[in-house]
Amino acid sequence: MRVVTAQPLVCPSCAEPHPLDARFCRLCNMPLVYAGSLGVGDPITDKQERARKIKPQYAEGALVRVAGAQNQAEAEFIQGMLLEEGVPSALQRTRGFDVPDMLAAGPRDVMVPASGFAAAREVLLQAEIVSEERPSSPPAARVLAGLLLACAIVALIAWIGTDLLG
Repeated sequence: MRVVTAQPLVCPSCAEPHPLDARFCRLCNMPLVYAGSLGVGDPITDKQERARKIKPQYAEGALVRVAGAQNQAEAEFIQGMLLEEGVPSALQRTRGFDVPDMLAAGPRDVMVPASGFAAAREVLLQAEIVSEERPSSPPAARVLAGLLLACAIVALIAWIGTDLLG
């Protein structure tokens, strides 16, 4: 259920009004807020501060994996590095490593929007968190290729054997 409000969206930096479907200011690219929430003396929350750091050009597209971390703390460190460069990110438990008893334990995937992948990769390369080389193929694909090759060899041997005996 979507909450509809009568208050227009405005830029917290330049006070330019925008339609309700806009996300960022067209003049200064700041995240928009509702007009009623623009208080001069209001303290800025952590969420608002994080939103102001995000560059709109890095916030488009589906989430893709940019890095992996051994635990929650390492993943949050990577997330903070990316945020300082304006790249939004999300953390996700790595598939197959569900540890419900220890919530901060286990590997995490750091996910970024597709438009921010190149910038995030550059930041992580400079920090030497990821390497230049791309993984050749996932282990499952290599196992499948090996099985297909083995089946082809067995079929070839069977075909040659039937030709010699028949």
